[in-house]
Amino acid sequence: MYNALTSPIAFLALSIIAYSFGVWLNDKTKSPIAHPLLISCIIVGFILVVFKIPLEKYNEGGGVINLFLTPATIALAVPIYRQLEILKKHLLPILAGAFVGSVVSIISVYILANLFGLDWQIVKSLLPKSVTTPIGVALSSSLGGLTAITSLAIFITGITGALCLPTILKLFGFKHPVATGISIGTASHAVGTSRALQLGEIEGAMSGLAIGIAGLITAIIISVGSAILL
Repeated sequence: MYNALTSPIAFLALSIIAYSFGVWLNDKTKSPIAHPLLISCIIVGFILVVFKIPLEKYNEGGGVINLFLTPATIALAVPIYRQLEILKKHLLPILAGAFVGSVVSIISVYILANLFGLDWQIVKSLLPKSVTTPIGVALSSSLGGLTAITSLAIFITGITGALCLPTILKLFGFKHPVATGISIGTASHAVGTSRALQLGEIEGAMSGLAIGIAGLITAIIISVGSAILL
């Protein structure tokens, strides 16, 4: 019985069920706090801690979901294509917004890390915190960072952005759907984009576009500037 409950298929099923419950709860409450990814992580984390299941054991099944990260990110091209005319009309502001957001993200990590005296390996792990997981982990690995810390930082950044950014943008008077989408996508990648899609199709499309642009810009900046910064 124990072997069946701790098999890779069981952990894969656990992940799917936990996320499905998160989706259901989010639909029922309509609250940004009840984000499906956050809810599923709490459920899975609670079960692993209570039953003292090693993370490596869980990843034998749950880690299979990582294979869908890249295809899911690529699928965001569909809403972008639907908003192609808006993309052409606002191309320069979109590129400028994604560029500035990426630069601010990298510089803020570097400054705060130095301020708090963090180890350089931790700094390398945190620099790509605002890009989607496949890009961020690859950048962290190339710099010699700790990919586990990078993944955690990307998750926290995404959840925080999804929960807080729509409200922050409203407080500062940003109402244009393009500006909203680019801000969310640049700051909080795919997790934020799932929230942007709830705000509207234009917001979701621009947020999805920002994921790719910000990821490319961040990769270039970190690759070219790593020798200087680190």
